[in-house]
Order: sequence, then C-alpha cells, then structure tokens
Amino acid sequence: MSLRLSALLLVLGLFGALTAVALLDVGYFGILKPHFQSWGAGQVLADLSILGVLACFWMIQDARERGLKAWPFVILTLVAGSFGPLCYLVLRCLKADRREFPQA
Repeated sequence: MSLRLSALLLVLGLFGALTAVALLDVGYFGILKPHFQSWGAGQVLADLSILGVLACFWMIQDARERGLKAWPFVILTLVAGSFGPLCYLVLRCLKADRREFPQA
C-alpha cells in the first residue's frame, strides 16, 4: 500500500469518526444549523460550498482523463461534503496502484 493511499485512508477514517460523533450528537441538520446563525458562520458555509462545487468540476475532468466515473462521487459530495473527493482520491489511488502493479 502506498504512502499516499495510507494517508488518504487515515484522513478518511478520522474525518469519518468525527462526522459520526457530530451526527450522533446533533444530527444532519444540527451540523448545518449554526451556519445560518451569524455572518461569519455563513461565510464558512459559502466557502465550503464553493470548494465542494470546484471539487466536483475537478473530479469530472479528472475522471474523464482517467476513464473513471465521477457521478457517484459528485452525488456524495453534494450530500456529504468532503467524503466525495476523499473517496474519489482513494479510488483513483487504488486504480493507479493496479496499473503500476498488475496481478499475475
């Protein structure tokens, strides 16, 4: 397993654990609610939304170049934020490893 894949899986696991704790504590809408209570929090939500859209455009372009399907990760990004690009990067890394070290 490559260092890049290990790092991506670690980030995905830690972020997944943090998200699970937050969901158990306040629920899906409870995570979003504070972003509508101040201009500063709204700015953070807008910033993350812009990053999510940019990540979707990047994933679509990158997936075309690599012969992958981006739509599941675009949907995941729209529903679950950073999980979409993180999972896409894991898949991309796994596909690259298979091309580099094909199974006999």
